[in-house]
Amino acid sequence: MPLLIGANEPVLVPDVSQRKVEIIYSFTGAELLAFGAILYPGGRLPDKPAEIAVVLRGPTQSIVVREKQKVAGIWINADSARFRSAPAFYAVASSRPIREMVDERTASIFELGLDNLQLSPAHIGSPGEQQRFEAGLVDLRRRTGLFVQESTSVEITDGVLYRARIAIPARVPVGRYTAETFLIQNGRILAGASRDVEIGKSGFERFVAAAAQNSPFSYGIFAVTLSLALGWAAGALFRRN
Repeated sequence: MPLLIGANEPVLVPDVSQRKVEIIYSFTGAELLAFGAILYPGGRLPDKPAEIAVVLRGPTQSIVVREKQKVAGIWINADSARFRSAPAFYAVASSRPIREMVDERTASIFELGLDNLQLSPAHIGSPGEQQRFEAGLVDLRRRTGLFVQESTSVEITDGVLYRARIAIPARVPVGRYTAETFLIQNGRILAGASRDVEIGKSGFERFVAAAAQNSPFSYGIFAVTLSLALGWAAGALFRRN
């Protein structure tokens, strides 16, 4: 789906290697290939090569970030902040560092880069406090592989073909994702297009997830019963030995 198209502007024709990523019991992560072509008016390449940025983002969610403090030698929860629409997963790949491709205003409008995510904080005091909690959330998800920023990871061939590889971690949340591609030149977004990607569970994992969501009480009883049975079986086995 095109995002920005002008009559005399180039057009992006994007695609992804997988429209659906299935998570099974042995899932250890995956790699999504975003690729496509740049169609220039009249087929003429510009004097200055354009740049590409690809953003893969997952479903938004409300999240509470808590700050821990050490009191009398014990770590306890202190201040907290709630964000109304933080992406569950966010990865950006670009042919050059984002700060070298666009200015801060453009990067903020299109949410290009981890520093430009619009997290919609709620009930946070001073700007300094808001910035501290936003940095904490980004750092936490970056360390778990759910927020990724890779510069110079997009390859452009002959000025018209591009490809970017984005790693999907094993702990990726399920849901509908969007892979957005932006064509950038001289600090301007010339064109953009997107493709949808579905990440979901399959097989036994899908059954368990559906049971937990549709029948939480029955699922809880089953989980407790199964745990007790496995514990009893393990105890009986060790007594025999």
